[in-house]
Amino acid sequence: MNAPGRPSRGPRRQHGGEDVQVPRADFRSYYGRPILKAPVWRHDVPAYLFTGGLAAGSALLAAGADLTGRPVTRRAARLAALGALGASTYFLINDLGRPERFHHMLRVAKPTSPMSVGTWLLSAFGGAAGLAAVSEAAPRGRFGRAARAAGRAAGVGAAALAPGLATYTAVLIADTAAPSWHEAYPQLPFAFAGSALASGAAVGLIAAPVRESGPARGMAVAGVALELAATHRIETAHGLLSEPYRTGRAGRLLRAARALNLAGAAGALLGRRSRVLSALSGAALLAGSLATRFGVFEAGVESTKDPRYVVEPQKRDAGP
Repeated sequence: MNAPGRPSRGPRRQHGGEDVQVPRADFRSYYGRPILKAPVWRHDVPAYLFTGGLAAGSALLAAGADLTGRPVTRRAARLAALGALGASTYFLINDLGRPERFHHMLRVAKPTSPMSVGTWLLSAFGGAAGLAAVSEAAPRGRFGRAARAAGRAAGVGAAALAPGLATYTAVLIADTAAPSWHEAYPQLPFAFAGSALASGAAVGLIAAPVRESGPARGMAVAGVALELAATHRIETAHGLLSEPYRTGRAGRLLRAARALNLAGAAGALLGRRSRVLSALSGAALLAGSLATRFGVFEAGVESTKDPRYVVEPQKRDAGP
């Protein structure tokens, strides 16, 4: 049926040349109203996506710095991981509305629920990242050596959990009914993983001396390459459902993210001897990661508002 006020497409002509006076069906929705209810999530959610990725990327950088003898990078990355995790937990609990809801999710472990898995990941990662960060304040002597050994083990544990922490939020939003999130489920984890690597590398580029920044530079380039490849697929590989990623507020945010990420990667490569250029490239990478998370969030919300994004892919999948 045609939505009220839409002109019909006119008569169709059959193979024999005879006009058929029934217009082509062009279903949209009843009175053009949305078919899906838009997510009620506030901007706490994309902020939570960003800070969770930052915590994961920082933990990976910290573990690598610890194992390769880069103490300034290790310290900065451990503290960044703990701070970002605290912010992520705040944004999550604030969005839930009541703090006890987070506690209630820990009463059970449900492997089929991305939210349940994510809550346990966040909690386990928090314990490991917290112990690693606290070990930075260990005094000298026997007790200090034991504390630093425990901190190294905790840092490795946090790094082992980091890939799950960085990507479970992508699975979480792809598991919703928002068409553009759901359709992009194969690429969203890679986009979020690349974004997490880039933001974690940014911590090293900003806080560490140039002599320690080699791994952070490599991590920045790898993260940007992974994120750009994944977001390009998201923006081009899903037909109509890629459109919300290219248009409107989401499109502007993702274009800004692309420019910032490319500038950050270029600065990481060119700033090998410049402390200022390294810091600027790190700031660009942080801003690019933030823009990516907000852009993906806006695209998913937008795809719930227009009935085309719900109906036309279903008609395509149903066939003639």
